[in-house]
Amino acid sequence: MTGPVEYVDAFARCPLVAILRGVKPDEVVAVGDVLVEAGFTLIEVPLNSPDPLDSIARLVAAHGDRAVIGAGTVLTSAAVKQVAECGGQMIVSPNTNPQVIAAAVAAGLASLPGFFTPSEAFVAIEAGAHALKLFPAEGASPAMLKAMRAVLPAGYPVLAVGGITPDTIDPWRRAGAAGFGLGSALYTPGVSLDNLRARAAALIAADRKSTRSAPLPQK
Repeated sequence: MTGPVEYVDAFARCPLVAILRGVKPDEVVAVGDVLVEAGFTLIEVPLNSPDPLDSIARLVAAHGDRAVIGAGTVLTSAAVKQVAECGGQMIVSPNTNPQVIAAAVAAGLASLPGFFTPSEAFVAIEAGAHALKLFPAEGASPAMLKAMRAVLPAGYPVLAVGGITPDTIDPWRRAGAAGFGLGSALYTPGVSLDNLRARAAALIAADRKSTRSAPLPQK
């Protein structure tokens, strides 16, 4: 599996996507400072956050040279275009929409669509997705992912997203997760920067200690 160079390099350095749902533009750069300093190289602002495109543009200006910045909860091709126009490089969706995937690929952006069944996974792969997002992971299990990995192409990374904590990273890794999307275990609106720093450190430490067996994206 191939993908945009910036995304592939960022994923190799730290395969954790920081999900900043609810973040506001006037605080996003300070939040980004903490995450980048902690080692995060993939940052997502969901489009159902306050003024998300403004937040994405600010993150790109402040940290675009050190991290891949993108959008989450991307549901339409029009939204893909808006994200690209403000400098975003990564499109993350909760669902499998071939039109959204194709729009992201055509724009040169990394595409990470959500899936929950093998059928959805293969639709996403055929549309050109660069990685697959098992969502919501708290509604699935590592055993479910392990079973699906047996039939999915070996070169396609799967990220587990939803309910991931430091304690659950290793079981998912052993089942074949290549990385993770981290939401409320990392960022919640109003969290102090000190608490955010501690959460980021704990999650990165847990990932580094985990048993890695899944494939990484290729350029």
